[in-house]
Order: sequence, then C-alpha cells, then structure tokens
Amino acid sequence: MSGRHRKPSSTGRTVAKVAVTGAIMGTAGVALAGNASAAPDSDWDRLAQCEAGGNWGINTGNGFQGGLQFSPSTWKAHGGGEYAATANQATREQQIAVAEKVLASQGWGAWPSCSANLGLSSAPTPRSVPATTESPRWNPEPAPQAAQAAPDSTQEVFNAVDRALAVVQGQGIQVPKEAFDFFNAAKASGTKLDPNIVNFYEANKGLLPS
Repeated sequence: MSGRHRKPSSTGRTVAKVAVTGAIMGTAGVALAGNASAAPDSDWDRLAQCEAGGNWGINTGNGFQGGLQFSPSTWKAHGGGEYAATANQATREQQIAVAEKVLASQGWGAWPSCSANLGLSSAPTPRSVPATTESPRWNPEPAPQAAQAAPDSTQEVFNAVDRALAVVQGQGIQVPKEAFDFFNAAKASGTKLDPNIVNFYEANKGLLPS
C-alpha cells in the first residue's frame, strides 16, 4: 500500500511524546537542581521565622540579635560591622548577606535546631549588599512555607507530563528512573518552573496527550 495517505503511526506519536516529556522533565530537573544549589531568600525567611518569629529587628537581651540570632562575635567576625554594630540594627538583606558568610564557614549547624527542623541543606551564595542606615522592619505576618502550590503555568506542565507518562507506560515504554526522580522532585518542591521550560512546553504541547 502506498504511504502517501498513511496516518502517522502510534509508534511515531509515542516517540514524539517520550521525547518531549523527557526533555521537559530533564530540563525541569536541571532547573530545580540549580535552585537547590543556593540558599534562596525563602530559606532565610523561614529560618528567621523559626529563630526569631520573623522579627529581623529583635533584641531580647539573650545574647543573640536579629532575625537569624547572631551572637555579637559571629556578627563581627563575618563582616557584620560593615553594616551595623549588632545584627538587629541591620536590614534584613544585610543580615542575610552576613548569614551567607556564616553558612560558608560553619554550615547550617550554625543554626542547629531550626535548620534541622526545616530541612535546610542548600549551599551558600556570596551576596553584595550596600551599607545603609535603614533599620529592619518587622512584618508580623508568618513567613511563606517551603512548599506552596505551583503557579498555574507550572501545574499545567506537570499535569501534561503526568498524562504523557500514563500513556507511554501503558504502551510498555520505560522512562528512565532519573527522569522520574527529577520530575517528582520538581513537583514536590513547589518551585515555579523557569519561563524557558514553560515556553518549551507551550511550543510542543500539541505532541502530548490532552
């Protein structure tokens, strides 16, 4: 029979689905790994919530100051004196900049209880913050939790990949375990996908099952 009028084979469509799904999952995993490699502001906000109730200007007289509860010696040893005499007199951003240096030299063990309870494990990231005279302001609202609902565009990508996985697995095609691990980690993190990944999905979603 001539191939001119032959419909695209299910195998061809499946290969396309696997390729697109794998690319989306793999790229999402890379994006997630990139985000996890450095301590984001949300980690510091959660730590401050645990250490000081989210009050970056706190000084209760217990020998530790600021949202991340620096001792005066730790504050000065890690460059905090550039910003203020004590941590509670520095801005949130300045305290985080100093905390990144503490993280680099001491690890998350500098905040043993809260970091363990929050499961913090990201790596330090050097920050450059100018010195200012602005005092930190306390926002009594609870800090955002680690895992928030993914934005609609991110969730749409996840749902599409879930559907594609169900189809390809139903046809007996194996998807690499590494891809599954990346994808599941991305979904569990609540992290917003990089716009480039969303754009890739939008350009190729016609290849995925609806």
